[in-house]
Amino acid sequence: MANLPEQVDVVVVGGGVMGASAAFHLAEAGVSVLLVEKSEFASGSTSKAAGGVRANFSDELNIQMGARSLDLLADFNNRPGQEIDLHRPGYMFALTNAEDVATFERSTELHHQFGVESRMLTPQEAQKLSPLLNVDDILAASFTPNDGHCTPEAVVMGYVSGARRHGAIALNNVEATGITVNGGEIVSVSTSLGEVKTSTVINCAGAWSPQIGSHVGLELPVTPYRRELLITEPLGAEFADLPASMPMTIDYSTSLYWHREGKGLLMGFSDKTVGPGFDFSRDPKFPEKLGELAYERAPRLLDVGVGSGWSGLYEVTPDHNALLGEWKGVSRFLYATGFSGHGFLEGPAIGEILRDLYLGKTPFVDISPLNVDRFSNGGELRPEKNIV
Repeated sequence: MANLPEQVDVVVVGGGVMGASAAFHLAEAGVSVLLVEKSEFASGSTSKAAGGVRANFSDELNIQMGARSLDLLADFNNRPGQEIDLHRPGYMFALTNAEDVATFERSTELHHQFGVESRMLTPQEAQKLSPLLNVDDILAASFTPNDGHCTPEAVVMGYVSGARRHGAIALNNVEATGITVNGGEIVSVSTSLGEVKTSTVINCAGAWSPQIGSHVGLELPVTPYRRELLITEPLGAEFADLPASMPMTIDYSTSLYWHREGKGLLMGFSDKTVGPGFDFSRDPKFPEKLGELAYERAPRLLDVGVGSGWSGLYEVTPDHNALLGEWKGVSRFLYATGFSGHGFLEGPAIGEILRDLYLGKTPFVDISPLNVDRFSNGGELRPEKNIV
């Protein structure tokens, strides 16, 4: 393990995709960076993600950040230089009520405004792309063919390695325990290894970001919720009709989703009966709950066995949209958290944005609507509807 530096320009807290991406983009720009992660890199929400990457959103900011991230992920083998097993068979939301169809039709128009290939499908077109889908009560589907999925841990480690090559110090199993402020300015960060002088902290601690914010008096309305998924056993010959390019398929009304994962399928749903908290335990009834949804929407899923699975945390805000910006309460405290299930896929773009905020440059998209003040100063909420 590298030693704790005496002083750096920026301390980034949290070694998931947000923190790793920020560290890489800052270090690449010549900024001295310390990245600290209290456990293993990518061990929080990032490694528990389903790996989906998309620009299929209802909010124009998420559309743009998702599209930019897809471009960065497509070039990941070259910059920072890491194989991430990126597949782009598309994203498809299957819709069962007219109000949702109207929502996604509006989203499709927005997608086109920002150069994202997107179209609405008939039930028959949807079933042809995703043969597991029962379309008896499907009215339409939203399809973005350039979306897909990749390996979250590989993305994080690619950014960590890239940051180190550019001179950053990235330390795992090192916890940020406090922030010292003097005269309204950050002067140092305390860690489990000691103290490091700095004038800037970037809070990328995900579900744990409120604790980091509290060190400088910033309240971040982020609530953790457990989410769980399964990976099936390898598919048998009876699934030979499934195309290799089967899209990530989501039953929008129930959040049941599936996509190819190796020789099997990755599948899950957002169980809304789960209360808030840092509970990583597996729900013994989860396969049964998943089966009940599959019986209605994709009954053939019941014919394949469970291979493995895990649970993780969503970091949720009241409007299911990110908290992103620089707090004015002290100089200089930046934050990127509360992505409500779409953080992994936006991580590459967020790293660029945080770099630009630190350097005083204008990011490629106006992020002011995602400022934390929208929850306390009568700001406009940004409800994201295309969520899983």
